[in-house]
Amino acid sequence: MRTFKVLTIIFLAGFIMSCGSKSGQQQSDFSITTNVKNNAITLGETLSLSIKNKKNHTIESVSYTLNGNTISETSAITNSKLGEQIIEATIKTNDEIQVISQNLTVLNNATPKVFSYKIINEYPHDITSYTQGLEFYNGELYESTGQRGESKLRKVNYKTGEILKNIDLAREYFGEGLTVLDDKVYQLTWTSGRGFVYDVNTFEKTGNFRYGNSKEGWGICNDKQVLYKSDGTEKIWIINPETLVEESYIQAFHNKGKVVGLNELEWVDGKIYANRYQKNGVAIINPTNGAIEGVIDFRSLKKKVTQHKGLDVLNGIAWNPETKTLFVTGKYWDKLFEVEIIEK
Repeated sequence: MRTFKVLTIIFLAGFIMSCGSKSGQQQSDFSITTNVKNNAITLGETLSLSIKNKKNHTIESVSYTLNGNTISETSAITNSKLGEQIIEATIKTNDEIQVISQNLTVLNNATPKVFSYKIINEYPHDITSYTQGLEFYNGELYESTGQRGESKLRKVNYKTGEILKNIDLAREYFGEGLTVLDDKVYQLTWTSGRGFVYDVNTFEKTGNFRYGNSKEGWGICNDKQVLYKSDGTEKIWIINPETLVEESYIQAFHNKGKVVGLNELEWVDGKIYANRYQKNGVAIINPTNGAIEGVIDFRSLKKKVTQHKGLDVLNGIAWNPETKTLFVTGKYWDKLFEVEIIEK
């Protein structure tokens, strides 16, 4: 009960059961019937499928796919991505072949673990920075800030707060998250539909890229192979760093439903850490299927910075691979915290 209470405080609006809905069946004499309530199934459960034949057509064969992967009439759902998925049935009759579809929501089979933190060090942080992205690269800390007319890309001495390198974005851009891969800085903008690429050593802009199906830019990280980008929904888009094309996505779901508002992202030991906008928690997400495996409770951290009129929410998480510790700050916070994560 205590675990559920903590989770609801941190991610309350995300505890929404997202029920599947039927699509593509309005003009068909067939529909897909499942054995699960509200078209929602939990990982590990068995899905049974059948066809409702409204006009008793002679059916020669039926085949099923789940997100393009062939499944049988009865299948254990074990390796599927979480979230809204699509079942398709290809029905062959004497006269034609029909393809109909049905939405299926796949939920995780475990409640997220709850973690807290222990402060190891406190460092100064620019109180005028509306922090959006934070990341270590080769021992250096890089920061992206937001607000139109105030958005910046910076390299910072995290121990002293000194700004080592800085460029300002054009006034029309609202800076968002950043990540660094192969000496390239990838910086997002919020609603402009584009991101920028810079040389990490000179901050010279070397390119830009347009978003695909994701309409906004929020957070971004990488696993040294691909980029992961959030857009304020439950989706995390997987981007090819060579073509900068969104190739696929995962959806952040736990055992009750989805979590939206995913913001700043950080890659930490094979997991994606994502803070949720306007909440004082960080989700630990499986990058393969989108499962929220844990939540870090940072609710008390905001009270430890200077309280002022412009003080805003927690935002900015950076994993330092050299110290194996997490660094956390927020929008207009005057402190950067180095913390150790501990299970409650």
